[in-house]
Amino acid sequence: MHCIERLRWRGLGGLGLAAALLAGCGSITPPGSPGAIVTSPTRAPELSSTPAIARQQSRDWAEYKLQAAQRLVEANPDITYMGEVQQPLLAIPVLEIELNGDGSVRQIKVARRPGQAVDTVDIAIAAVRRAAPFGDVRHLPKPWVYSEVFLFNDARRFKPRLLDE
Repeated sequence: MHCIERLRWRGLGGLGLAAALLAGCGSITPPGSPGAIVTSPTRAPELSSTPAIARQQSRDWAEYKLQAAQRLVEANPDITYMGEVQQPLLAIPVLEIELNGDGSVRQIKVARRPGQAVDTVDIAIAAVRRAAPFGDVRHLPKPWVYSEVFLFNDARRFKPRLLDE
């Protein structure tokens, strides 16, 4: 089980999840041992109907973008990775995401289309739509637009660049 999935199952979300990711996952509990979390490998964990970002209001755009990147990973466990970024990457599409006040996606524009593996743009767009809504932005200054950089590896799994810093 991926580190982020273990943390999510233990109830961490929002900034707690970010802190745990920055600190590292710690030791892995072997299946069958006390405290082990058993999940079906064929079924992804259910997402909360209210994303973590909507439960905890961000203070500024930087915090909002971090929470949105975490939401992207949470909503797309089968096509994301959290390990080392391979060099060279397969593709690096960049999307400009315009939001409505409630955090739903108003429009997605392709800010950078990769020269190869152009299908990764469609994968990234679909991932954003699955992760939406990202939480209310009415308390943040307009325009309600931000860019997301997708780091795709050879397996066509992505990692939001912000989570690689």
